[in-house]
Amino acid sequence: MDNTSISSQILQIEGFVIATKFTYPLFFLLLFVYLTLLVSNIGVLVLIVTERDLHQPMYLLFCNLSVNDLIGNTVLMPRLMSDVISTKRYISYSQCVLQAFCSHTFGSASHMILIIMAVDRYVAICHPLRYPSIMTTNTVVKLSATAWGVSLVLVSILLGLTIRLSRCRSTILNAYCDNASLFKLSCEDVTINNIYGLFFTVVLFASSMGSIAVTYFRIAIICWTRKSKELNNRALQTCASHLVLYLIMLWSGFLTIILHRFPNYPDLRKLAYILFHVVPANLNPIIYGLQTKTLRRKIVQIFKSKVTHS
Repeated sequence: MDNTSISSQILQIEGFVIATKFTYPLFFLLLFVYLTLLVSNIGVLVLIVTERDLHQPMYLLFCNLSVNDLIGNTVLMPRLMSDVISTKRYISYSQCVLQAFCSHTFGSASHMILIIMAVDRYVAICHPLRYPSIMTTNTVVKLSATAWGVSLVLVSILLGLTIRLSRCRSTILNAYCDNASLFKLSCEDVTINNIYGLFFTVVLFASSMGSIAVTYFRIAIICWTRKSKELNNRALQTCASHLVLYLIMLWSGFLTIILHRFPNYPDLRKLAYILFHVVPANLNPIIYGLQTKTLRRKIVQIFKSKVTHS
């Protein structure tokens, strides 16, 4: 192993090995996916901002999700599409670090926001009369700021430990930049990186899984003891979508982390990470938007008014 340090700021990205005949079909598929999530998430944001009826704590959480999805995928998708049709996949080290930072912040913030949403659903279902006094706009703003703040601090430390390392390689063995791919460029001892990375992962996943398990267990107990059909239907409608999206995000995230330890499946790891980004980002506006009565009603009203005026 060559332990010589290199100072070049230009890195090469391995990317996907794609047959020529599939290059443009894959490019247009990624473009369609990206445009879809842009239109849907920006549409939800604009609707919530412009409609006074939607200036409520729950919709502020939707805004958090949409902003996070837009940032996380805008950092990943355009670069990925460019690399699909390009034979020269180069990126500067600083751009690679920025992409990794935004990508890990996206993952961390996704977990944090979904924790807040689980708490919001618990209060709404189990304490409906106290909901307006507990989940105020001020409370949600503070919780959201905490979620973003914790994510930024955790990821800053994660990437800070990596950029201190010298590099003896210049090829990112991935389709994108992430922390593990970056510290694998070094020939130095990366034990502290692995330890903190494990700590970061355990804290993030344990807190989100634990919080969501506790809130859903308490919701289930309330529904079981009260035996109210209306309450059960409301709980099923509001919680099922949240749980499905959380499980998709959780398992794609787990798969990405696990497959970093198995270099024999590089394309599967790359695909899992892309799915972690794009699947929830495309489903969030549909599931949360169309299953929320007020938001759905506003969307229907807008479409009806456009049809009438046309």
